[in-house]
Amino acid sequence: MTLLDAHEFDEARARRRRNRIILVAVAVLIAGWVAYHMRHYSERRTADRFFAALANQNIEEAYAIWLQDPDWKQHPGKYSNYTFNDFYQDWGPSGEWGHITSHAVDCSYSTGSGVIVQATLNHRAEHAYVWVDKSDRTLHFSPNQIECGNWFGWFTE
Repeated sequence: MTLLDAHEFDEARARRRRNRIILVAVAVLIAGWVAYHMRHYSERRTADRFFAALANQNIEEAYAIWLQDPDWKQHPGKYSNYTFNDFYQDWGPSGEWGHITSHAVDCSYSTGSGVIVQATLNHRAEHAYVWVDKSDRTLHFSPNQIECGNWFGWFTE
């Protein structure tokens, strides 16, 4: 085949090829965005379940989620560092947040072997922060606070 015998340019085929390339590029961008925002899903879900249990006034279930041990009553001595009474003082109706009626998990930030989760409780301006261990999903008081939320926060978090 010589240059003079080349196939005629097929405009429809070129358009289909261009459209496929654009579609694949957009799909890769969307998949990357979803994967990035789902990276802390299980930790955020654990924190959401914890705050939901507190909002339902189920303090014992919230303590079980905090420890990731539904059978914590069978061996209370195992958790002598943070007993149920201590937990009740911190998260119960007389605790810092009072009777929790509503909650919203706002954002999360990975740090070391855990994830700091920010939540809004009872529509208060100040936020609650919990640290969720990545290995066993136990909750702890967060050593740091995180700043999240900006004008494009709905898009980025």
